[in-house]
Amino acid sequence: MMTPDRKPIIRTIHHKLFHWIVVGFVVAGLAISQTMYAAPGDLTDREITNAVQDELLYNTTTPSYQIDISTSDGIVMLEGSVDNLLSKERAASIAASVKGVRGVVNKLNVHVPERSDVTLEKDVEEAILMDPAADKYEVAVNVNNGEVTLTGKVDSWQEKQLLAYVVKSVTGVKKLQNAVEVSYDVDRSDMEIRNEIESLLRNDVRVDDALLEVEVNDGYVELAGTVGSLLEKQQALTNAWVPGVFGVNAGDLEVKDWAREEKYRNGKYMVRSDEEIWEAVKDVLRYDPRVSAFQPDVSVDNGTVRLTGIVDNLKAKRSAGEDARNVVGVSRVKNYLKVRPVEDITDKKLETRVEQAFMRDPFVRKYEVYVDASNGVVSLSGSVNNAFQRSQAEELASRQKGVVAVENYINVESPAEYTYYNYYGWNSVYPLVFPDDRDVFLSDREIMQEVNQQIRWSPFVNEEDIDVVVNNGTVILSGLVQTTREKAFAGINAREAGAVNVENNIVVENNSNR
Repeated sequence: MMTPDRKPIIRTIHHKLFHWIVVGFVVAGLAISQTMYAAPGDLTDREITNAVQDELLYNTTTPSYQIDISTSDGIVMLEGSVDNLLSKERAASIAASVKGVRGVVNKLNVHVPERSDVTLEKDVEEAILMDPAADKYEVAVNVNNGEVTLTGKVDSWQEKQLLAYVVKSVTGVKKLQNAVEVSYDVDRSDMEIRNEIESLLRNDVRVDDALLEVEVNDGYVELAGTVGSLLEKQQALTNAWVPGVFGVNAGDLEVKDWAREEKYRNGKYMVRSDEEIWEAVKDVLRYDPRVSAFQPDVSVDNGTVRLTGIVDNLKAKRSAGEDARNVVGVSRVKNYLKVRPVEDITDKKLETRVEQAFMRDPFVRKYEVYVDASNGVVSLSGSVNNAFQRSQAEELASRQKGVVAVENYINVESPAEYTYYNYYGWNSVYPLVFPDDRDVFLSDREIMQEVNQQIRWSPFVNEEDIDVVVNNGTVILSGLVQTTREKAFAGINAREAGAVNVENNIVVENNSNR
C-alpha cells in the first residue's frame, strides 16, 4: 500500500512488545484486579449478572440469547458464541457499562462464515484501502485459516486501533493479530507526557479523574487510584496513549462506584473559560486519526463550539463533532465542516463502493439495502431487522471515500423507538432500542421501581441527583446534575425501564457540559 513520505523515526515500539502491552493492559482492561473484592454497597453478584443480562437485551448489537453470564466478586464472565469479532467486543463493553462491574473475562467464541483465505485477504485489503483514514497507513495483510495478521508501521496508538476496528468489521475474520508497530517522530520527557495525560483526563467528560494518579517512567505509564466504573477505566487507558508512550499499566486503578459521588467531581465541572475549552477541543482533535490531518478551525462562544474548515470525508466531520462533545465545558457543538472529497468519482462507482462495503460487513450484508448516489449524497433504503443495523448501514456509508452526506430511509422491521448515543465505543454512535410492543404493561408503581433500578445500575447517572415521579406511564425526571450527558442518560434509563413517555426536567448546573 502506497504511503506519503514519512519523517525520520526517533523511537519505535517493536510490535512484539506492543502486542504484549495491548494484551496485558487494554484488552484485559477489561482489566481484572487480583485483590479480593466485595461488590460495592449492597450490589450482589447475582444482581450484577441480572443487570448485565438486561443491558445485553436492550442493545441489539449482540445476540443476548447466545451469551451466558456469571459474576464473581464483581468480575463478569461472558461465555457462548457470536458471529463476528465486533459483537464479541461490544458484549464486553456493554457489560462494562453496568455499575459494580470491576472487570470482564470475555470467553465468547467467534463462529464466522467460512471463507477462503484469498477472498478474505482481498476483502480486508479493500476495507483498509476504502477507509479514508486507514488507507494512508503502511501496512500489510496476511490471512491464515481466517486469522488476520497486520504488520507495518503507523505514527500513533490511535491509528493502530483504527486499523484494528476496520479489520474486525470484515465478515469472516476469526481473529486479529495486530503486529503493527507504532513509530514516534518525537522524543518526549516523562514530565511532558504526564502533563499531557493529566490534561486529557481532566478535560474528558467521560472520566472523573479526581482520584486518579498518573506516573511516567521512561515512557511507561502507571495509572493508579480509583474510578467509578469500568468504562471510565477503559477511557483513562485510552487517554494515556499519547505520543512518546510505550506502555500503559492500569493494574492499580480500582473500580468502585462510590468514586462517582458528587464531592469527588465538583472541581471537574466548574465553569470554564472559552479559551480553556478551545485549547481542550484542539488537543482532542489532534488525537483522533480521522480528524488530525485536517486541523479544523475551532472557535468557542459561551461554551458553544463552532467547527469550520474542510475535510475530505463524512466520517471525519462526524468524528470531529463527537470529539468536541466529549470535552468538559462544551454545552453545544455547531459542526460546519465541509466535506470535499479529493477523488472525483461517478455516482455509479460510489454506489458500487458503498454496496461492496455492505457486503463485507457482518451486520448489514444479509439484508436488502439499496444505495442511490447523486453528487456524493448517498440515499439508503430497504429493510433491516433492528435500529442498530440501520445505524450500521449509515456508519458504513459515511466511512467510504467520496460520500459527502447520507440520507437514511431504511425501514426497521421490528417496531421500536430508538435514540443514538456514543454509549460503548470510541469509534461509532450506536442506537439504544426501546421496544414499543411489550406484552406486559407496567403500573406506575412498577415503572417507578424499574426506573430507580435502571438509574441505580448506570455508571453515567448518580441516583442521588435524580427525582422520579410517574403519572399514567409518563416518567417525570427532575433534579440537578453537572453534565447534559448525565441528563441524557437518565432519560435513556427511564425509557429502558418501560416509560410510555419521559418528561426530562433535569437541570444542568452552570450549563457546564454534556
